Amino acid sequence: MKQQQRLASPAFWRGLVQWGFLLWTLFLGVQFSLFVRHFESGGAAYLRPPGVEGFLPIGALVSLRYWIDSGHIHPVHPAALVLFLTFIGMSLLARKSFCAWLCPVGTLSEAAADAGKRLFGRNFRAWRWLDTVLRGTKYLLLLFFLKIIVLDMPTAALGGFLDSPYWAISDVKMLHFFTRFSSTTFVVVSVLVVLSLFYRHAWCRYLCPYGALLGLFSLFSPFRIRRNQEICSDCGACSRNCPAHLPVATKSSIGSAECSACLSCLDSCPQPGALHMSPLPNRTFPWWGFAAVVVLLFAAGVGAGMLSGHWQSSLSADDFRRLIPLADRVGH
Repeated sequence: MKQQQRLASPAFWRGLVQWGFLLWTLFLGVQFSLFVRHFESGGAAYLRPPGVEGFLPIGALVSLRYWIDSGHIHPVHPAALVLFLTFIGMSLLARKSFCAWLCPVGTLSEAAADAGKRLFGRNFRAWRWLDTVLRGTKYLLLLFFLKIIVLDMPTAALGGFLDSPYWAISDVKMLHFFTRFSSTTFVVVSVLVVLSLFYRHAWCRYLCPYGALLGLFSLFSPFRIRRNQEICSDCGACSRNCPAHLPVATKSSIGSAECSACLSCLDSCPQPGALHMSPLPNRTFPWWGFAAVVVLLFAAGVGAGMLSGHWQSSLSADDFRRLIPLADRVGH
């Protein structure tokens, strides 16, 4: 019986999607590492996986602005723009679901928080006033990037950046960030890991500008956590188990930018039908249907990029052979 309940749980299937996507991301990382090593050492050649460009959101924002200004998608890292638009589209239609269902950083952050709860018996919460102040940090970071890229950069500068050697091998430099830790990087990552042990989603909740942007787009999503007040027993379990600390138990619906559509509230609710994630008021929608929407939206975005020819980089093997050995010097 317990096994059947577990298999019917939103948390189980969300975890399956999360860890499956994380493993796929790691596979792409290994494949890309072998690709880079080929041009660094002359070893066996491997195909370059465009999916690694998902780790280039700032460059993707530049590429988006360039596309809007020029009417052309820049060909060097088109997958970065495709994935950026896919995640924005997911937020517009299915809330900030990328953060809770697909983001590998979010998955590792949750794993750290779960480990911390096992070690210390609980996760901690910042004081309400401090939590409010700290949550504003990610929006300030977002405003900084939007100002620099959207307001300050002229079209010629956008094109100059996207045509530069730095952008061409920005994915290689990102790989080196993970594989060649400096002392500063080690300290920053260690602090974030330790904070995540004590405070669930420390990075996502307080510092991630990407999550802040997706949260703002999610305000337009038709999907909401909706509470049937006639069925609800007012036990408060949904609010206590919400990782974003949202007052689910006292609202008829939740439309906050902090809601990541993780469905933890549904998973903790003891009253069947009291909570549901639905695009329409007073209409039920199965949680597994929402999970399917999330996965299908991601697949549709990537598929559209591939079918339209905006997935593979225009850089040739000769370009990579010339640029990759210079990665440590470009941008310094």
